[in-house]
Amino acid sequence: MLELLSPAGSPEGVIAAVQNGADSIYLGLKQWSDCVSADNFTLDELGRALEYCRIRGVKAYLALDAHVADIELPVIAHQVKDASRFGIDAIIISDLGVMRAVKQAVPEVKIHASSRMGIHNLEGVKMAAAMGFSRVTLASELSRKKIYHICKHSPIEIEVFVHGETCMSYTGQCYMSALLENGSDAKGNCKEPCRESYSWAGHEITHPLSLKDTCLIRYLTDIESIGVTSIKIIGRAERPEFTALVTGMFSRAAHSGKSPSQDSMDMLKNAFSRQGYSDRYYTGRKGTGALGLREMETKSDTRLFSSTRKSYLNGEFQRIPIRFVGSITSGEQAKIAAADDKGNTAVAYGAVPEQSFHKEKELTNAVLQTQLHKTQGTPFICMGVKGTVEPGLTLPLDEFNDMRLELFADILEQRRTVYMRVEGEFSPNGGMYIEQPDDDLLFPISKNAPALTISVTRADQLSTELESLNPKLIYIPISEFDFDSPILRNILENDIIGVATTLPRVIHDDEKKKVSKILEKAHSLGVRDALVSNIGHIQFASGHGMSVRGDFGLNVYNSETLYALYLLGLKSATIPFEMPLTEIRSIIKSIDTEIITYGRLPLMYTENCIVRNCTEACTCDSFSGLVGKQGAVFPIVADFGCRNILLSSKKLFMADKHKRLLSLGIWAQRLSFTTENAIECVAVTRRYTGKGSYAPPGYTRGAYFKDTEH
Repeated sequence: MLELLSPAGSPEGVIAAVQNGADSIYLGLKQWSDCVSADNFTLDELGRALEYCRIRGVKAYLALDAHVADIELPVIAHQVKDASRFGIDAIIISDLGVMRAVKQAVPEVKIHASSRMGIHNLEGVKMAAAMGFSRVTLASELSRKKIYHICKHSPIEIEVFVHGETCMSYTGQCYMSALLENGSDAKGNCKEPCRESYSWAGHEITHPLSLKDTCLIRYLTDIESIGVTSIKIIGRAERPEFTALVTGMFSRAAHSGKSPSQDSMDMLKNAFSRQGYSDRYYTGRKGTGALGLREMETKSDTRLFSSTRKSYLNGEFQRIPIRFVGSITSGEQAKIAAADDKGNTAVAYGAVPEQSFHKEKELTNAVLQTQLHKTQGTPFICMGVKGTVEPGLTLPLDEFNDMRLELFADILEQRRTVYMRVEGEFSPNGGMYIEQPDDDLLFPISKNAPALTISVTRADQLSTELESLNPKLIYIPISEFDFDSPILRNILENDIIGVATTLPRVIHDDEKKKVSKILEKAHSLGVRDALVSNIGHIQFASGHGMSVRGDFGLNVYNSETLYALYLLGLKSATIPFEMPLTEIRSIIKSIDTEIITYGRLPLMYTENCIVRNCTEACTCDSFSGLVGKQGAVFPIVADFGCRNILLSSKKLFMADKHKRLLSLGIWAQRLSFTTENAIECVAVTRRYTGKGSYAPPGYTRGAYFKDTEH
């Protein structure tokens, strides 16, 4: 049976989910939640919520899937111990540093890989399993066929989203809030600039980045048949009434195997949707039909919310199986025993039965069955009654009520029990650099000026002039090795310049064969390094004889994540460009570390083609970009698999901040070329090597100087 996982953004949300049939809930603390717009929980509230769930047989998962800084990890390690003592069933994680802290602090608590890890292929699932995860929430962009392939071969549980808000960008790969709105999706504070209106090429204002909510309620039987363990509803920021309505509908559909009526679906669409729902990723369809906006609340919605709230605050969802055994014997106290699904047992005694002088008042097995099946108003549901009733006896029915209530109270008290689990101490970087002198560190800080690396989008951005500037390393997309480029051949023959191939940020299982073929060609040309953005690509690249370097998509926000990549054998890693320089400086560099210091930064990485949605054709090469309300133009470049990268309107520029970079202890700074031509690439590189005066008009510093002076 599918596990139904519902959101609980507040204490009332817990009740709304549980009383409408959720098998499990997920909730977050006031700190370190990926959903700061939800009320979230204090530790005391968390304890009460977990007890409420535990006695009712509902699992609870703590969402710790925001990315955090080093200074926050010891506090997280302390708080997960509290959560473990309260009885948390699992912890949802996206940050590899948080994973390391949690595994050390509470090694017996299960960990689930959040969708923010961007796991979208079988290698990613297997890598998560190898790191100790017991469940993976897959990226929502996968079709049924791709989910089935993963489930068929997965060594751990698979979870998929079935309802709720859907982001245009792959989860964990959106930096739009950080660079445009002073928020951060990685920190759980997305400002949703994607929901705003944009225009293109003088055409009318549209909302090309706003997807409809997902709803897969009609596919639950199919989803279960392909091997999915858990179905997840998105919506911790929504009101509890949303949780109640959606959970109730999914619970009924999952248990009955029938889709809800059209009236029920219309009610849900009118109250909570963006102009209807979409199933397009699951069914393998994309396009403008997946786009939509959230509409304003109406008076009828308010009435619906009011009636829904009353329903879950005034009842008990009967879910705990209980069995009874009764004994009514002459001369002995009435005796009833009960046992629940967890093996908890209780016995209650009543009065001694009397002889019955009226046939209609005589106790029978049928009366015993009727009395013990009365579990309404409690979380119990009677699954069977056995017993012996001696003929000719009678007992006041109030005695049965009292014994039944005593049994319920006793078993509920037993269900409150939390079994203590092993705890450990969080030791940063495995304790390998603690209390060592600065000049004897295992991971010494680089005192040299950062080397210069370059990434290009197309081989035609390369030139003899660029080659003559001798960058340390050039990253070239894997697709460019599928063509015969003379300048690329020249650079490959240059003994001074290193060449690495850049793997796409997303490689679905059915695309691996094509990528593998090109990787083999790159390897035959002498390329030995690959830049990857996903844990599912690490083994894939190394299996083709490549040393692996980590790109910004791996979301390294702390020393522990860097150390985790060091243990996985990575040669270098890239710090995300939404981190302030002060935090970058403080990270222990257990492997070579680089940052991007020039270029149009990627705001989104999308499965749904923005260009095709706007133009109804594949016109990526001639598409001028999206235009925001203030007139800013956001270029779009095509990526492998007809995916899109939405770029920032302004270019990041840091050539005049050379002294600041010297203090960071980084191995390299990268120039990221996207929309530039070959001449511009040379001009920019000359400036960064101290040989030119180039500066882009209207540039940005990104988030590097957040909370500090420029």
